[in-house]
Amino acid sequence: MNKAELITKMSEKSNLTKKDAEVALKAMMESVIETLENKEKVQLIGFGTFETRERAERKGRNPRTKEEMIIPASVVPAFKPGKEFKERVNK
Repeated sequence: MNKAELITKMSEKSNLTKKDAEVALKAMMESVIETLENKEKVQLIGFGTFETRERAERKGRNPRTKEEMIIPASVVPAFKPGKEFKERVNK
């Protein structure tokens, strides 16, 4: 499912226009991103948690040249599905 298909599905389920569903989706995405930028997490009970995780600096290899290199530390976004989400997917 791509973004356009998701907007269509959201508009059907919520009786919103596609334009309103698109605005709602964009607002939700922007809110999650802003919260993660502030190193906070977003918990949606029954759905899951969006959070950031810190990756330590590590050694890696350039697959083309086989040269060893240092991969710098970084902060990555992560999603952990909630219990209800996992149960529905695993049925």
